[in-house]
Amino acid sequence: MEIAVLVMILAFVGYTFQARDERRRIGLLAHYLGQYQIEKLMETLTEGYMRALGEPDLQRQAQIWSILTTTETALCEQFRRFVVDLAKLDGDAARVSKLPLSIYFTAKLLPNESFDLRKMLSIHARGIDQAVANNSQCSAKDKAFTVLAEMFLMQHTCHWYCKSKAVASTRMVLRHQTPYAKVLESVAPDTRKAYCALAAR
Repeated sequence: MEIAVLVMILAFVGYTFQARDERRRIGLLAHYLGQYQIEKLMETLTEGYMRALGEPDLQRQAQIWSILTTTETALCEQFRRFVVDLAKLDGDAARVSKLPLSIYFTAKLLPNESFDLRKMLSIHARGIDQAVANNSQCSAKDKAFTVLAEMFLMQHTCHWYCKSKAVASTRMVLRHQTPYAKVLESVAPDTRKAYCALAAR
């Protein structure tokens, strides 16, 4: 009986510290993101791409692609500034647990089981920039799918930082009806290689 009570107490204490740490992480990320319109620009692009992809009239479709270039440029610029700003974040505060479920103090107790959010978001910034630049001259449709994948993977990283990899992956399916593995498969090869090298356990 005493052991059961002790386990309950330890579980409660662990949950309390974990919840406090998650609130701190959410607050930190919100503080930096709040200075930009990144989320709004991503939403505009996502909706615009979906509209263009579903437009049967090729002339009208071309007009939508053209209009979206301004939003693409704005997203790249703002995300680059966000990454530079986030570089000021303390190293310990930027650690992200590689474990499927986030455990408080993982970064300190198991430093090899975590990665630096600042480095990961720099990878995402390059990926989004390159996808938008479309130097490979792929079709507008293929470009849109790559940009979407780059944005969704970046969003997954932010949710991973705030909560856990498992929660982030579940949110991706619920919000975008796309599994994490599919998004990772759909980003540019350079992004995938750098991302996997940093996040690998």
